[in-house]
Amino acid sequence: METGKRKEVAWNVEGMTCSSCANTVTKFLEKRGMKEVYVDFASGAVKFQPNGTFNNEELSTGISRLGYRVRSGDAEAHNSWWLWLNSLETKFYLSLAFTIPLMLHMLLPFALLHNPTFQLILCLPVFIIGTLHFGKSALGSLKEGVPNMDVLIFTGSTAAFVYSVIGLFVYQNPDYLFFETSASIITLVLLGNLIEKRSVSRTRSAVSALTQLQPQTVKRIDFYGDEVFEVVTDVAYIDIQVGDYLLVNSGDRIPADGTVTWGNGMVDESMISGESIPVVKQKGSDVIAGSVLQDGTVKIVATAVGEETALAHIIDLVNDAQRNKPRIQKLADRITAIFVPAVLTISIITFIASYFLFDLSFQRSLMSSIGVLVVSCPCAMGLATPTAVMVGIGRAAKRGILIKGAQTLETLPAIKMVVFDKTGTLTTGKFKINRLQGHSIDEAELKSILVSLEKYSSHPIAVSIVASLKNDPAFSLKNITENKGISITGHDEAGNRYEAGSYKIAAPFTNDQSFNVYVLKNNALAGMVDVGDEIRAEAKIAIQQLKTEGITTVMLSGDREAACNLVAKELGIDVWHALKTPEQKLKIIDELMKNAPVAMVGDGVNDAPALTAATIGISLSNATQIAVDAAQIILLHNNLLLLPEAFKISRHTLLTIRQNLFWAFCYNIVAIPIAAIGWLRPIVGAASMAFSDVMVIGNSLRLRAKKLS
Repeated sequence: METGKRKEVAWNVEGMTCSSCANTVTKFLEKRGMKEVYVDFASGAVKFQPNGTFNNEELSTGISRLGYRVRSGDAEAHNSWWLWLNSLETKFYLSLAFTIPLMLHMLLPFALLHNPTFQLILCLPVFIIGTLHFGKSALGSLKEGVPNMDVLIFTGSTAAFVYSVIGLFVYQNPDYLFFETSASIITLVLLGNLIEKRSVSRTRSAVSALTQLQPQTVKRIDFYGDEVFEVVTDVAYIDIQVGDYLLVNSGDRIPADGTVTWGNGMVDESMISGESIPVVKQKGSDVIAGSVLQDGTVKIVATAVGEETALAHIIDLVNDAQRNKPRIQKLADRITAIFVPAVLTISIITFIASYFLFDLSFQRSLMSSIGVLVVSCPCAMGLATPTAVMVGIGRAAKRGILIKGAQTLETLPAIKMVVFDKTGTLTTGKFKINRLQGHSIDEAELKSILVSLEKYSSHPIAVSIVASLKNDPAFSLKNITENKGISITGHDEAGNRYEAGSYKIAAPFTNDQSFNVYVLKNNALAGMVDVGDEIRAEAKIAIQQLKTEGITTVMLSGDREAACNLVAKELGIDVWHALKTPEQKLKIIDELMKNAPVAMVGDGVNDAPALTAATIGISLSNATQIAVDAAQIILLHNNLLLLPEAFKISRHTLLTIRQNLFWAFCYNIVAIPIAAIGWLRPIVGAASMAFSDVMVIGNSLRLRAKKLS
């Protein structure tokens, strides 16, 4: 037995197949005082904060009683045959193989298919699979006081099976045979579980993708500062320590938070900080782990490594956001929470009233009681969500919208605020000239100087300027000198000196820092250029469509205020925030979610915590793997116009789910009372159940061609 205090407990739980399973495990742990419980049924990940002391063995045993299994570790060996046999896919396909011939007796006149014993033989394997899959979970959840959807599945399939066995061996009447009902309940619900699991588990863990930003090996400098003995050694990332000197070459990821001690270069911090323009790094500059040195070579001294780096802090923020994200219970689950105990109660009352009050025989009272459970067949309710979701997700996918899970489709219509990252989301990530202002020369001469000088630089801004001014005339320059990260200079044939660079070279001449490239001619200010991220062509239309739907738009960026203000004004964004760190973004999302559900659209590492914490995270397909993993919706073709369309599809999918549940429960409201008083003949019950299923499936299929308004 293991008892003690722990900071955080992380388990891998096997056997969870749907969101109801995750809710069952969550409620079980919360009832025992565990805090910040996070359960992901697709991956089996379970994390929680113990409330003081806890008994690990007791909790594991309780999880087992619910019908699941806590693995002792990732390296635990498993029999491959058992894993295959116990997989959801195997259970479904085996059940389907026996259920199809069992259902054929309704269509084909073959005597064998109508033979009661043959029907029992076909139904028995499916019933055993259902009992093992749903039964343990159902009974365990009742015992632990957290009843789930499996209770209804198990009682419905068991009641139909027992009813049929009694009809076969006691009454010997084919009208009492419901073997196909028992099998179809199990098979159809397994299908629903499989659809949900596959739609959710299309992604890897966002946290594991984040950790891949940490390089596996780094270049450590031994005997730093001694020109004779200084040597560079490749070492494992986990072996570096605070105070180590590290060499970073062009194209390398920065392996640790640190300070530049030698060299200079341009570092792309956009994924970490949201700054759209590469940042100049020179001696004394701080660097962030996970950012990329685009140009140059630097030596740094590590000031934070491992779990103390800014990147590790972002990983912690993602973990915390996953645990603290509020659970949104699905509509079917909310109804089931009321429906299950109600049906069980009516069934018990039916038996008591029939046997004790109306003096009916024990057999007839029992059959009426079981009949209530049979006609409350959860087939239609079990199909209500997955069939609509399957059609909705399929329609969205055809339009280039990938949606992970039923819960996302059900929740999206409730969103009334969409928060956008700027760099790479509302903008393309490519630079263009926003403003160009001559000072002592005209605009044409300024353009000519820029294209002539900047073509000698590899700086991303210089490259974008040359691309933008490719049709402007250039003149020859000589004595080209580049001071990395600061400026580039050159002279023409007449001896005039030209220099283009950051505000640092223009500080003696102007206080205007709203530009990012300044041009000097013969040591006097000649002009200024503002280069910024290019706004996506479709962004303005997408924002307008969202606002037409009554959705408030917010921009949340790590970029400078001038750049954010420009984009917000151009697109008509309602509210915007600049210079925000990943932690500050997360806090703003948390504050906004106190008032209403919030969707976050982002593309970078710095967006991952906010994407995870938001009610729904949305990412473009060209985003970083971390952003894609953290999001529940992915917009293909990098097209923001798909976002308003995703809202329309989700709204109509939710409407279809509600219609399906309405049909399913209308049937139950009528059928259960009739069954309770013994007036519902078995054959009529079977026909009404089939009709209910057909109505649900047919209504879901309408969504494929339905006009979305």
